[in-house]
Amino acid sequence: MGQSQLVDKLRDLARNLWWVWQPNVIALFRELDPDLWHKVDHNTVEYLKRLPTEQLERRATDMALDSRIDYAFRRLSEYLKDTDSWGAVHASILRSRPVAYFSAEFGLHESLPIYSGGLGVLAGDHLKSASDLGIPLIGVGLLYAQGYFRQVLDAQGWQQELYLNTNLDLLPIESVIGSDGQPLKIAIETATGVLKAKIWRVEVGRTTLLLLDSNLPENSESDRALTARLYGGDARVRIRQELLLGVGGLRALRALGINPSVLHLNEGHSAFATLEMIRAVMESTGLPFGEVMRDVAGMTVFTTHTPVAAGHDRFPAGLVEEHLRKIREGLHLSYDDFMGLGRVNSGDHNEPFCMTVLALKLSRYANGVSALHGVVSRRMWRPLFPNLTEENVPIGHITNGVHVQTWVAPQMSLLFDRHLGVDWPRDQRLPETWEGIETVDDAELWETKQVLKARLINFVRTRLVLQARRRNEPDAAVQKAMEALDLNALTIGFARRFATYKRAGLILQDVARLTELVKSTDHPVQIIFAGKAHPEDRMGKELIQGIVRMTRQEQFFNRIVFVEDYDMNVGRSLVQGVDVWMNNPRRPQEASGTSGEKAILNGTLNFSVLDGWWAEAYDGTNGFAIGNSLTHAVPSVQDERDHRSLLETLTNQVIPLYYRRDASGLPRDWIARQKKAFRTLAWRFNADRMVMDYVRHSYLPAAGGVSCVMLRG
Repeated sequence: MGQSQLVDKLRDLARNLWWVWQPNVIALFRELDPDLWHKVDHNTVEYLKRLPTEQLERRATDMALDSRIDYAFRRLSEYLKDTDSWGAVHASILRSRPVAYFSAEFGLHESLPIYSGGLGVLAGDHLKSASDLGIPLIGVGLLYAQGYFRQVLDAQGWQQELYLNTNLDLLPIESVIGSDGQPLKIAIETATGVLKAKIWRVEVGRTTLLLLDSNLPENSESDRALTARLYGGDARVRIRQELLLGVGGLRALRALGINPSVLHLNEGHSAFATLEMIRAVMESTGLPFGEVMRDVAGMTVFTTHTPVAAGHDRFPAGLVEEHLRKIREGLHLSYDDFMGLGRVNSGDHNEPFCMTVLALKLSRYANGVSALHGVVSRRMWRPLFPNLTEENVPIGHITNGVHVQTWVAPQMSLLFDRHLGVDWPRDQRLPETWEGIETVDDAELWETKQVLKARLINFVRTRLVLQARRRNEPDAAVQKAMEALDLNALTIGFARRFATYKRAGLILQDVARLTELVKSTDHPVQIIFAGKAHPEDRMGKELIQGIVRMTRQEQFFNRIVFVEDYDMNVGRSLVQGVDVWMNNPRRPQEASGTSGEKAILNGTLNFSVLDGWWAEAYDGTNGFAIGNSLTHAVPSVQDERDHRSLLETLTNQVIPLYYRRDASGLPRDWIARQKKAFRTLAWRFNADRMVMDYVRHSYLPAAGGVSCVMLRG
């Protein structure tokens, strides 16, 4: 293979995010220049641009990487051309008219920072599994030039937000070019002028993600900044972002000649897409609003993720009219009738316009993201359906799952190859696939987990050293950071958004008892925290500050640590390396919570409140439970009960099981529980199963029921 061909193949590999779930390809990039790989945060596009071609060619030759590069490129080519997929057999109706999957954020990899947390990572995992399964699906989102924010903590432990402009030339994206040879753009008319955006494309295996970017010279300064930050700005910024996502996203699809048979709204942010679809069909067919609304609702799938009423977007009627008047006129609706689409009580002129209400009214396939969340959602939105009993409210559930190959550690994946068979990724959704975990020697599983734990400790130490140096702490503090954590201590991980209902500080309430656990000479416990608070969430920031200050107390120093700037890279390292994944939200406010699903794939046991996915997963032998399924009416009472249960379970179950060793030094009962978790959970809580559920229960009936109607005229 010529050297120029080698470089071209590497660039092609770098431009398709298929590589992010291919450990052999990741290793290939890393080995070319490990230091640079770390400096660019695993961004393959920037990596190759900063690696001189001559050096790249020389390194590839010296390390005899030619054949590995060729093999990786061939695997990608075969993957893209593969027609023998699950989707080709079970979802062929979607081939000519795919699913359009709208989401305000997509967490595909740390090198494309257009996500903030669980919602975005779930969307990214959805795209990846749709690719693996061969489901015709197009993602639609926004390209945030500054992303969410980079988190740094000052000397007092207070969260500071850094917004850094991303160099778009260094991202794995390509501008979509129109027939005139110019970047393809869409336009949306509002009462205050025209909002325009260009379209970018991201290749995610066999799936495409379209991203809209409003940073154009023809836009006003405020509109150019619309796609600068994720979840930033006031209500006016938010509604314009959601107008761009829903209406602009559908117009982008149409500009590319894509006529979707299914609209999947991942949360209510994109609900304006339904109005744009109705308007376009009415314009094309001459049919009245009521008939077209029925048909569009029949092709719309809506996934709600928010079990708390305050978490649903609501806008004043005047703001909605300013931005949607042109569409309202195209729908031939009066002001009051249009506003009624976003109100529980259509006739209440004082009720704001709610995006979730709009999505529920204009979709026939609505679901929560766990069984318990389905119950909560039916109860929350029953007023929309006054003639139905709560159990008959048309909101079901499809429990979230995670993309296995993204989150499983390479070392654990190799263990699966040996004992489950090399085809286990394809068959991960089948219970019988995981039966082979019982053939794994206890020592092999334990050693694999210890390797992952050692890697995590090295990762955390490196991050703590960087944090200390950035704050100009003395050399003694830097040296201490190099010695943080103990490989032999029971290690608990807690990492998520620092919203108050997630109760990150629950385990810290009894300082005396916590000190005993951490300082124990025989059975020590250590905790790794990570997570961001929303920039406007002062209580969340105070919680982070309290934890950071606690880490600096002598009795907790280097045994309780906080890792800054939580992202997919930090999350991956934690779920793979810790012994226990702790999650203690205030039930039932955790819609699903997928981090624990990532943990089980790596031999990490869950220690969680029975909320979200864990409420339908825990069987008494595949992890640990905090509290029970009862919730007290007074939150403070529930918090105290859960704190007491957490300490009792940790003290009486988790710690003894971990430290009970046989003559060979192995915790046999702990390992048995790890195997039970693999056997009972891995096949259920993965994104392949989740996407297949959407195909069977939502996409196929939505596409089959309206495709002919939508094409007529």
